[in-house]
Amino acid sequence: MLIAALALRLAAGYAWQERLGPERRFAFGDSDAYWTLAGQLARGEPYQYGSPDARVVRMPGYPFVLAGLFKLAGDDPPVLAGRALSAILGTLAVAGVYGLGRQLFDPTTGLFAAALATVYPGAIATSVFVLSEAPFCPLLLAQLMASVASWQAATRRRAAWLAALSGLLAGLATMMRPSWLLFVPFAAVVGIASSWCCGRFAGGERGKHVRLGAIALVALALTMTPWWLRNGQVTGHFVPTTLQVGASLYDGLNPQADGSSEMSFVARFERAERKAEPAGGGQAEPFEYRLDRRLRDAALDWAAAHPGRVLRLAAVKVLRLWNVWPNDPQFRFWFVRLAVLLTYAPALALAAWQTWQDRRRGWPLALVWLPAAYLTLLHTIFVSSIRYREPAMLCLLTLAAAAIARGILASSEG
Repeated sequence: MLIAALALRLAAGYAWQERLGPERRFAFGDSDAYWTLAGQLARGEPYQYGSPDARVVRMPGYPFVLAGLFKLAGDDPPVLAGRALSAILGTLAVAGVYGLGRQLFDPTTGLFAAALATVYPGAIATSVFVLSEAPFCPLLLAQLMASVASWQAATRRRAAWLAALSGLLAGLATMMRPSWLLFVPFAAVVGIASSWCCGRFAGGERGKHVRLGAIALVALALTMTPWWLRNGQVTGHFVPTTLQVGASLYDGLNPQADGSSEMSFVARFERAERKAEPAGGGQAEPFEYRLDRRLRDAALDWAAAHPGRVLRLAAVKVLRLWNVWPNDPQFRFWFVRLAVLLTYAPALALAAWQTWQDRRRGWPLALVWLPAAYLTLLHTIFVSSIRYREPAMLCLLTLAAAAIARGILASSEG
């Protein structure tokens, strides 16, 4: 199964690069940023993208992973090497889907889940592009497996160690994708609230959520601490992820926002911030920090003045995130639309059906849905695309596989 998954992803990566042609290395601007930063890490150069004014522009996790290619293949490795690395990481994600399916149900379900993940178009796509979803997905799946194991552990000591592992994995995943930083507290709050609403906290379930959530949060913070200390030295401020949050927020909340990403406004804000500098310089705050705050404040001011528009945009973003086919024009070929529609919609429906059938299984089953809920809430604020749902869909494939396995078993018994 894993060999087939790797072969399919390598072939897809090669086909995508051939489609781009020799004159174009990447389809996404983020890919160039990761690639450039990886080369700088490999050469021991300052971690900055484009200029010294962009030193906290990307999380270091994915560039660090890519830097290995530069160490192995020299100063200018072929982009296909990056796509091959994504294919390997995507294959690890297929293994993670198997592990989660086996953990929640049984080995047969795990195999069905791995088979679905092997051919699922969204899973293949995250294994083709030079984007941080490639390393993020296996880390997310490993984190969920640790969380489920922690909840099901026979002893408090084992549960604590597994909760710490889940927090560490959450930190590593955040090093790949900064938007994941708040997932652990989100899951803890949801768990505590669910135990309260269901009236089960008298039996200790609420205390269990608090205990394991606190341990995971501490492990997450310890994992992030080196990055936080580095950012404090660079900017003089606590920066939990990057100084691209302001730009990302304005991208999602501005007068021209339509739910998609369009970042040409950044140049205008940069000019305005440059003009605001005193003639002799001497600004106490780094330019990158001031620009981030200017963009953040502009987004929040516009949102406060247009609450109705913000609500309508949120609805549009949810529809874009869970659309039955790609929103981006470059992926609107009929065969791509058909492939996404015929795989995504049934998988989501089967996952929902299986959840209803197993609704009494409690927190472990809820954990599988939490990435989808978290990413949906996140992308009602920031820009939205089906690209951002794919990590959550990998989790839901385990439930779809359980529904298929149950259906086959019922048919064989009938």
